[in-house]
Amino acid sequence: MKPAKQTQPGFTYGDYRQWPEGERWELIAGEAYAMSPAPTRTHQMILGEIFRQIANFLEDKPCQVYIAPFDVRLPERNEADDAIETVVQPDLVVVCDASKLDEKGCRGAPDWVIEVLSPSTASKDHVRKKSLYERHGVREYWLVHPTDQLLTRYLLEGNAFGPALIEETAGFTEVAVLPGLAIEWGFMAAG
Repeated sequence: MKPAKQTQPGFTYGDYRQWPEGERWELIAGEAYAMSPAPTRTHQMILGEIFRQIANFLEDKPCQVYIAPFDVRLPERNEADDAIETVVQPDLVVVCDASKLDEKGCRGAPDWVIEVLSPSTASKDHVRKKSLYERHGVREYWLVHPTDQLLTRYLLEGNAFGPALIEETAGFTEVAVLPGLAIEWGFMAAG
């Protein structure tokens, strides 16, 4: 995922909302990143299955799960929406605070973010987005590695993520922010 050419000092959500609808972008600290072409079939299968498991668990519960494209606006202070310089589209988010949701998406940190890695976005997801989610208070961050069949999890401890928890995508993985939910990975072997 390569940054777009900058034609001004920094883009904002106000700029972003004016861009053509057929294009997908993310803004990180005012820098625009064009989203990759359509994800692979494997990426979509993994994302769809995780979404299904979460959505089934959340039925009749207050938290909501959303799948990309879904705008997550991350203000630095309390600036107006159009002045926000960071807007990302994680593969999957869970939001438990309904006051953060509006018709545009989510304003503020989701409780849980999942990214299914692809070669073109892996470094950004591991470094830039991890730092971004940590700084904004995302409570749990998962990186699913389809090729290696690994999961890297980060849990917020105070104001920082604890050490990376790396495990195989086999058996079950309990979700810290949603007690009682465990993602079952049997579909990874069949994929």
